[in-house]
Amino acid sequence: MKLSTKGRYAVMAMADLASRDGEGPVTLADIASRQAISLSYLEQLFAKLRRGDVVASARGPGGGYSLARPANEIRLSDVINAVEEDIDPRRCAGNPKGCMKTGMRCITHDVWDELGRHIFLFFNSITLEDVVEHRVMGAASMAFSDPRMPKPSKASVAGMAAE
Repeated sequence: MKLSTKGRYAVMAMADLASRDGEGPVTLADIASRQAISLSYLEQLFAKLRRGDVVASARGPGGGYSLARPANEIRLSDVINAVEEDIDPRRCAGNPKGCMKTGMRCITHDVWDELGRHIFLFFNSITLEDVVEHRVMGAASMAFSDPRMPKPSKASVAGMAAE
């Protein structure tokens, strides 16, 4: 399970926008250039972000986008939800009965359900201001330096770095 391009790019673009908060509207072309994201893809994302009330737009010369509210009030979960990103790790997502052919829940259902809750809590605990101010590193990073904590495999570390 991983966050799709839609969610990652929306967070990247919003962090870029937040880093220029107070400087006036920012054009999507500028964000696209700085973040190496397709302009047409950003246009699609920002239409959703505008409908999700996390950005405001200004038309005309000197127009562009700005945050709809202060960066410390916009959580990453707001951004991800605005672009309709579904990061539910359960294979039975959307099926209230369960993921098995019999309609029952699989034996690991509770694991994936709880992981989904942790993912939401993680994204809900971080604001755009936290990202811009580099305040995201936290307990997980510290846990890897704890000698009592099992070390992740090389493959899992490589996977984390690639994402």
